[in-house]
Amino acid sequence: MSTAKVEMTVGVFMLVGMFCLAYISIKLGKMELVGGDYYAVSAQFDSVSGLKPGARVEIAGVEVGKVDRISLEPKSGDRAVALLKIKSGVNITDDVIASVRTSGIIGDKFIKLKPGGSDKFLKNNSTIRETESSIDIEELVSKFIHGKV
Repeated sequence: MSTAKVEMTVGVFMLVGMFCLAYISIKLGKMELVGGDYYAVSAQFDSVSGLKPGARVEIAGVEVGKVDRISLEPKSGDRAVALLKIKSGVNITDDVIASVRTSGIIGDKFIKLKPGGSDKFLKNNSTIRETESSIDIEELVSKFIHGKV
């Protein structure tokens, strides 16, 4: 075999290997290079303390989406707005309740969706009307210690 053929074979093998490594890294890291198959809904909270973009969104303990981004409400600036990406096959009723929860004692924050009984579903760029903010343990302990309970 000539030297050029050996170098070409090794080069092709290396390119295929790097492509496979990149593909596995993206799949294991649950990254998306293209938009994915999601639709967006938003929810306003008084407080999203500890919630981060990328946090999971669950219904009945099953992950159905993730938090895309968190920002302040543009008009008043006193409430937090969480933009949620929900998998396309998941239908969420328009009377759903979104609450910020903690997994475990010192675990990560996530959003739990509790479906209602409506027969109407949220569409892309809809807003969840009923929300429950996260419980701030430090604030509760402070109130208890200072006798403001």
